[in-house]
Amino acid sequence: MEKYDASSIKILKGLDAVRKRPGMYIGSTGKRGLHHLVYEIVDNSIDEAMAGFCTRIKIVIRQDGSVLVEDNGRGIPVDIHPEEKKSALEIVMTTLHAGGKFSHDSYKVSGGLHGVGLSVVNALSEWIEVYVHREGKVYHQRYERGIPVTPLRVLGESQRTGTTTIFKPDPEIFTTLEFDFAVLDSRFRELAYLNPGLEIEFVDERLGESRIYRYDGGIAEFVKHLSKSKKPLHDPILIEGEQDETKITIGFVYTKDYDSLIKSFVNNINTIEGGTHETAFKSVLTRTVNDYARKLNLIKEKDLSLQGSDVREGLVAVISVWVKEPQFEGQTKAKLGNEEVFEAVSRFFREKLSEYFERNEKVARIIAERAVTAARARLAAKRARDLVRRKNALESTTLPGKLADCISTDLDSSELFIVEGDSAGGSAKQARDRNFQAVLPLRGKILNVEKSGLDKLLKNEQISDIIVAIGTGIGDDFDLSKLRYGKIIIMTDADVDGAHIRTLLLTLFYRYMRPLIENGYVYSAVPPLYAVRFGREVRYFYSDEELEDFRRSMNGQKFEVQRYKGLGEMNPSQLWETTMNPLSRKLVRISIEDAEEADRVLSVLMGEDVNERRTFIFQNALKVSNLDI
Repeated sequence: MEKYDASSIKILKGLDAVRKRPGMYIGSTGKRGLHHLVYEIVDNSIDEAMAGFCTRIKIVIRQDGSVLVEDNGRGIPVDIHPEEKKSALEIVMTTLHAGGKFSHDSYKVSGGLHGVGLSVVNALSEWIEVYVHREGKVYHQRYERGIPVTPLRVLGESQRTGTTTIFKPDPEIFTTLEFDFAVLDSRFRELAYLNPGLEIEFVDERLGESRIYRYDGGIAEFVKHLSKSKKPLHDPILIEGEQDETKITIGFVYTKDYDSLIKSFVNNINTIEGGTHETAFKSVLTRTVNDYARKLNLIKEKDLSLQGSDVREGLVAVISVWVKEPQFEGQTKAKLGNEEVFEAVSRFFREKLSEYFERNEKVARIIAERAVTAARARLAAKRARDLVRRKNALESTTLPGKLADCISTDLDSSELFIVEGDSAGGSAKQARDRNFQAVLPLRGKILNVEKSGLDKLLKNEQISDIIVAIGTGIGDDFDLSKLRYGKIIIMTDADVDGAHIRTLLLTLFYRYMRPLIENGYVYSAVPPLYAVRFGREVRYFYSDEELEDFRRSMNGQKFEVQRYKGLGEMNPSQLWETTMNPLSRKLVRISIEDAEEADRVLSVLMGEDVNERRTFIFQNALKVSNLDI
């Protein structure tokens, strides 16, 4: 390993647009972007672990909303850079595209935003302080909104090495400053699984919660964790090695569940939208299981081949690759684009999986029979879909009777509101602008797709109504070109029941109509929690914090507060003004991360792991603001 000092830091100029366009660098200025700041700092410590210099990372969410990240790596270089005549620390904190990751002598592979991470976090923080333990001393420097406000100075001597970063997100940038324990807990657990032997400690001082993650079993242990509530059919299969300078680790297991769960990573980065590595895995798995099913005479040559959805039903898999020069689609690395990685994973996995099936015929037969059973269910579901189509044809081409459709057929301007309850649905039908807004009321909670197959799902009247109204079909028959509305807006009460229905709907879309979410068509309406009347004026507030700010501003003036328990308590004009009028309403676009979280919550609450469910309820019970008993 070459010397790691200031000369290792390669510079590509420019820091201008970060505060003006933060979404370009961290995805959003909401919850997702806020958490991304933590990931970027932690990723730097993970890179030190991947290089073999860090064994322990500690993350603390402090009472004041700031975050501490501490590692025992080498420490960021602090000597003077030969070109810039500044300390290397100040350069990586204030200059985009400056970092050791551009020097392959310092890092063979790395995650993070490739020299952008530290400077972006610095630019988007109200303040940030860095302590570097290196070469027997501890160094310190403070920055405010990207600008150094103290010189780099020596605080004293130190017997250890590593970097401690403390930052506070800037309220001028972010729409929320509230870190979500569950989101961070999930990410840190993933990192510990992906880096066997690394210890990660997570402390949340706000909740009094702490966790220590260390998994020497790595990916195999990760797959066990992901499948523990899904009744695995065999022990996890672990395949690992190297192909064409790409390190590949694949672990998977089949379960009795209907859904599949595939998590893919590149250099520890969670590629939530997949990419070439995940595509290669799916392609090889489908082809190999098909070949083996024919070999076992489970399907005949004249039969239709097993489809990818058949082979993936009940699958829980983790794919982790390590790539020297990863090419991502988008700055925040949601999808891998390297074609050579597709070739490497395909060749490696095809050879190793075939070898495994030859050595483990019992497990291979379980997997093949599982896929054949799924294929038969798919064909039964197709017959059910055809039945639904014929039924609709016999009843003319009318849409569901509960649907109040809009006049416009223009995709860009039309909207579908999926509304909780007949009462709220009636108000919404009166409130809407019928030129471009359609309303579909739901009576009670929809079917829980967590425990249901596609054939059962299609027989459910409410889900059938949703599918027909949206127009795209579901599963393998999904066709985005047949989408009838440019916005699909989930409008539920701001209470526990409403959150439950929203979670069920998001899980339905995530499991069976995912392109709706991936292409940005799914939204959640944000109804107000309070109406405040003072004099002849009425104002609406969407959170307790907004109401408190208003109380303080009234300086003793009298006013009346109405707490809305549900959408049905608003008359049509109020519902239009607050929740449906495009000029005044608030909408939240649902991302894949939101849908994944809904899917995770449903799995926890409906799964069989009692301890995990108890922990979730304990952590979230105090967040409930309106509980109907």
